[in-house]
Amino acid sequence: MGSTSFNAPSLKLILIVVGTVVALHVLTAMALVSIRPLTPVIQPAKAEPAIEIQLVTLAVETEGSEITTDAVKPTKALKPLSKPAAVLKSKAKSIPQTAKTSKPVTATKPVVKAAVKSEQKNITPKLETQANTSNVAKNEPFSQYIQQNSMTTAQADSLTAINEGKMLAAQAEKSAQEAHAKIMRDAQAAANAKVLRDDAQQIADAKAVQQVNAAKEASQAAARAKTASDAKAAATAKAAAAASNTPVSFNASNANWTAKPNFNFPDRAKRGTKSGDTFNLVLMLQVNKQGSIDSVRLAQSSGNALLDREAQRQVRSGKFRPFMKNDVPVVGNVTLPISYAVP
Repeated sequence: MGSTSFNAPSLKLILIVVGTVVALHVLTAMALVSIRPLTPVIQPAKAEPAIEIQLVTLAVETEGSEITTDAVKPTKALKPLSKPAAVLKSKAKSIPQTAKTSKPVTATKPVVKAAVKSEQKNITPKLETQANTSNVAKNEPFSQYIQQNSMTTAQADSLTAINEGKMLAAQAEKSAQEAHAKIMRDAQAAANAKVLRDDAQQIADAKAVQQVNAAKEASQAAARAKTASDAKAAATAKAAAAASNTPVSFNASNANWTAKPNFNFPDRAKRGTKSGDTFNLVLMLQVNKQGSIDSVRLAQSSGNALLDREAQRQVRSGKFRPFMKNDVPVVGNVTLPISYAVP
């Protein structure tokens, strides 16, 4: 495993940051839900009654005569004013005089002015209200955007904390991803190294097995060669022994009789002997490959010449098993001791 980075935040810090971010999101959502957007209250404009202007007929005296003016007919009912007071004044100036006199009708002007002022007082606030209402209507999307996006200092602090938490969470996630990537790289490198070691070990094991098999085969080959050599030597020895008639010396213990002769003390040899006397002699026998006795020779005399000759005659009646050497019958020379007792 790779070395742990000391700059990477701990898991506890990451969990605290994530919990703080989630809590700030929840608090912000609750605050936004609890805030009701301010909607402008637009009151409908009240319909004002039509203004009637009536001119009063006045009697004007002149020198020498009385002049009366005709009554001025009432004007038509005026619609609610939607124009400024300056327009209203201009209309008031355009009203015709009731009579052409040398002096103006003084009583009519104060009445008109009073009516105009009264109407202007009533109309000006309405015009301002309508202007404000129209401005509000025109700027309603922007006003709603300002109202909806207006926030308190606490909400701004909450958003700042949320942004900082998001940044910390992003940094922690990036650090965690880098640490995870480093761990994965280290693990991959360790796995690759293990694969290389395993491959090298397998190659070494295969070579060792090959060497052991080669040594075993060499040993087996050597054993087979030795066996073949021994067999060949034995065959050669057998062939040589079978072809050779050179006698091989054996003792009596190696001799096995197939037909044992009867060694009896001869009566004619009793002259000058006493009962119970013992005579010992040694004969040298040459036995052929079939086990028959070819020749007899006296190796040691018993001191009785007649007994010695009788012993050589008696031994010829016997027959041996063939003497073997390397599993091959050979001609053998047998040293045979014989003991006679006088009856």
